[in-house]
Amino acid sequence: MSNDRHVPVMLQRCLDMLAPALQRPGAVVVDCTLGLGGHSEALLERFPEARLVALDRDKEALRLSGERLAPYGDRATLVHAVYDELPEVLDRLGIPKVDGVLFDLGVSSMQLDEADRGFAYAQDAPLDMRMDQTTGISAAEVLNTYPAGELVRILRAYGEEKQAKRIVSAIVREREKEPFTNSARLVELIRDALPQAAKRTGGNPAKRTFQALRIEVNHELDSVEKAIPAAVKALAVGGRVVVLSYQSLEDRIVKGVFAAGAATTAPPGLPVVPEKYQPRLKLLTRGAELPTEEEVAENRRAAPARLRGVERIREDVL
Repeated sequence: MSNDRHVPVMLQRCLDMLAPALQRPGAVVVDCTLGLGGHSEALLERFPEARLVALDRDKEALRLSGERLAPYGDRATLVHAVYDELPEVLDRLGIPKVDGVLFDLGVSSMQLDEADRGFAYAQDAPLDMRMDQTTGISAAEVLNTYPAGELVRILRAYGEEKQAKRIVSAIVREREKEPFTNSARLVELIRDALPQAAKRTGGNPAKRTFQALRIEVNHELDSVEKAIPAAVKALAVGGRVVVLSYQSLEDRIVKGVFAAGAATTAPPGLPVVPEKYQPRLKLLTRGAELPTEEEVAENRRAAPARLRGVERIREDVL
């Protein structure tokens, strides 16, 4: 097991960005991506008056985090849910507004480190990739059953894979001989399918295909597209949302939602902008903040992280 799994990414910066909102009496903070509970534990520790609601779709993560956060008693409420279910979770708990929301998107360290989950291309494992293993279809089922055109679309859209057609041709040819079950065979197939030039850059040549499959299996981008606006909507005035993304597709969605909320919606040419057209959000980051060199040296998984934050500065006006 890697020590990286115990190191929450950009932890201090996330805490500092949320601090002005969470020092209020009775503050409620939501960790939408609990994982192993590193960010959640730090939030409970730093803000002793705050109540935490933490979501995760992975039951094993909830079990392990439950043990870690047990000392905090009823200050921590752990919920088995995908983060786009945030409105339903808050409704069920009778929480009308929250003061802080944290997202640490992508695959968790635990899921990468547990070989039998099939997320990592560096070790042979069953091609599962489901964050919640109680529901949905596995990566193997996607590979073995999706039409070729759909697989090409997924690799291009979610993996930004330029060689998608070449890889998919090889997948279709091979699955007719024998269905895919394990990751090593897929990694080898991708290596063989790619031209030499494509193998020289960008790390492991299987990385983009594995990312694409993981996003498809877990409907990750759909969830992010619903969850970020829902988090903004749940914020009390003065509340803050902080998001860590690890790939450009997620970061683009976050950037779009934040920018839209921070812009005026007034028609051009109005001499005075009525309140209903005023920005609802204030950007807390200029662009996306990156981890420091020291942090990347300590935790290699922080390297692709992009951090963005916003503060709600007024209510929605209908």
